[in-house]
Amino acid sequence: MPCACRSSRAELTTTSPIERGFARVTRKLGVIIVGLGPASLPHSKSLLDLADRADVRWAVSRSAERVAAYAEQFPFPTTTDLAAALADPSVDAAIVLTPPSSHLEASTQCLEAGKHVLVEKPLELTTARGEQLVANARKSGKVFAVTLQHRFRPASLRLKSALKGGELGTLEAASITVPWWRPQAYYDEPGRGTMARDGGGVLLTQAIHSLDLFRSLVGVTKVVAAQVRTTGLHKMETEDYVSALLEIGNGAPATLMTTTAAYPGHPERIEIIGTKGHASLVGGRLELAFLDGTNEVVEAEGSTGSGANIMDFPHDAHRAVIADFLDAIEKGHEPVVTGEEALESQRLVDDILKAGRAG
Repeated sequence: MPCACRSSRAELTTTSPIERGFARVTRKLGVIIVGLGPASLPHSKSLLDLADRADVRWAVSRSAERVAAYAEQFPFPTTTDLAAALADPSVDAAIVLTPPSSHLEASTQCLEAGKHVLVEKPLELTTARGEQLVANARKSGKVFAVTLQHRFRPASLRLKSALKGGELGTLEAASITVPWWRPQAYYDEPGRGTMARDGGGVLLTQAIHSLDLFRSLVGVTKVVAAQVRTTGLHKMETEDYVSALLEIGNGAPATLMTTTAAYPGHPERIEIIGTKGHASLVGGRLELAFLDGTNEVVEAEGSTGSGANIMDFPHDAHRAVIADFLDAIEKGHEPVVTGEEALESQRLVDDILKAGRAG
C-alpha cells in the first residue's frame, strides 16, 4: 500500500553544525515506527507523551492486519510501504521494532536512507550480525541506540550513582536473579523460543535487560562456570533456565540465575554487597541499607512483565529511552545505550551459553 501525501509542515530551522556533524534542531523531529507487534505498544505510548518533541509521521508494518489493528489504538498515520515512508523528507529517525532476525536488514535500510535509528533489543540473532549492524551504523554517521530500558528506571539510576560515588564501599559480592514465567502458549507462537527467529532463549530474549543493567553497574570480567538447560515445563528449541558463576569488575564473585519456568513469575532482582552497605534492586524498587544504620528506598513504578502478560509494565522507562535518543540527535552526543554497549551485553550472553555447553 503506497504512502499517501501529507499536509505541508514547518521547515527545519537549525543553528550551525555541532559535534559529529549534527545540527541543533529547533522543531519536532519526524519519526517512523517500523514493526507493529507487541513491542510497539510502550514505544507508541511514549511517543504520545513526547508529542512536543517528536512527530510520528508513519507507523509501518508489512502486515495489513497489524496496520489495521494498530490504527484502532493510536492516531498515527500507517502504511505497509517502508521504502515510501523512508523517502518522506520530513522523517529524521526510525524506531525499529521488528523481530531480531530482521534487525540488521531493517535498521541498515533506515540508516542508508539517512535516518537515525533506535532498535529494540537484542541487536540481532547472533553477535556477528550485531557487529555488522553496529559497523553499518558507525559508517552512516547517524545516531544509533538500543532499547535496553532497565538502565533508565529511577531506581537503577540511583543505584548507579551510589556505586559511582562509593556509597557502598568496596564491592564484595553480587547476584542477579530473573525468575520469570512464560506459559507454553507463548512458545507455541510461530518462531518463539527458536534460534531462527529469536536467536536464543531466556538469556537473550527475556533476561538481557537485567543482565545488561547488571553489567553496566558492576562489570563482568569472567564467566567461571554455567549451566544451561530446557526444563520439563516447556517444549521449545532454546533454553528456559540458565545459572552461572561470574566474576565482576574488581574480581569479586557473583551469581546469576534466570528462567521463564518460575510460575507465576516474580520480579527480577539484583543484590550488591559492599563494605559500607547492601543494595537490593527488586524490579523497579531499590533499597539501600548502610552499615551506619541509615537506609534509603526508591519505590517501584509498576510491574515488570515477569508473568504470562508480557506487556504488564509501565512505559516510563521506554519514554526515557526515546527521550535520550532524541537528545542525542538534537545535541550531537552518544546515547546512553550505544550499539557497542549492547554488543558487550550480547557477548556476555554468548560467553555464558558457551560455558554452559562446555560444562
